[in-house]
Amino acid sequence: MELSDLRNIDLKDLANASPPVKMAVLAVFFVIVLFGGYWFVWSSQLTALGASQQEELSLRDSFRNKKQQAVNLDIYKQQLVDINRSFGALLKQLPNRSQMDALLSDINQAGLNRGLQFELFKPGAETPKDFYAELPINIRVTGSYHDFGAFASDIAQLSRIATLHDVSIGVDKDGGLYMNAVIETYRYLDEDELAAQSKLNKKHGKTGSGPK
Repeated sequence: MELSDLRNIDLKDLANASPPVKMAVLAVFFVIVLFGGYWFVWSSQLTALGASQQEELSLRDSFRNKKQQAVNLDIYKQQLVDINRSFGALLKQLPNRSQMDALLSDINQAGLNRGLQFELFKPGAETPKDFYAELPINIRVTGSYHDFGAFASDIAQLSRIATLHDVSIGVDKDGGLYMNAVIETYRYLDEDELAAQSKLNKKHGKTGSGPK
């Protein structure tokens, strides 16, 4: 079949055309139908198929994560129990307002029991947090290295939480040793203070934190 045969095709008389011409027309018609089907139908379906495949992958990942969580649910529950127990034990180590004087007395007595002489014992201003308040105590004591170390150990073993910070040791003008430090203590806020602190945190968008 020659190109001139295609040019001279009479679509009205296609039934009487030669077989090669019919085959050529059929091939062209098939290509047109195929292209039209892709453009108007299949392209949108392929796009939808791709989106569905992505959604399937996402759902599979979500299912695996939820399955893993379900498998470990008992472990998570036990961890929550342990956390609540530890948190409760921590709260018991925080004195309330009325018990702070006893804590300060215990700190002072711990130093005296080790033979230290207090040249400074000055509680600072409280800093309220979410459910507790920090109270720094600036101290300056004189004694020996051994006594300083024993005093630090005694502070760590108090029934209430107290921590040493900014420790510095030097020699005074008389040749004796001194130690400067800040003892951080903590107390539990009472109900009125908790309500006020919660209101303040909501106002400033703050989140909770525990003793350092």
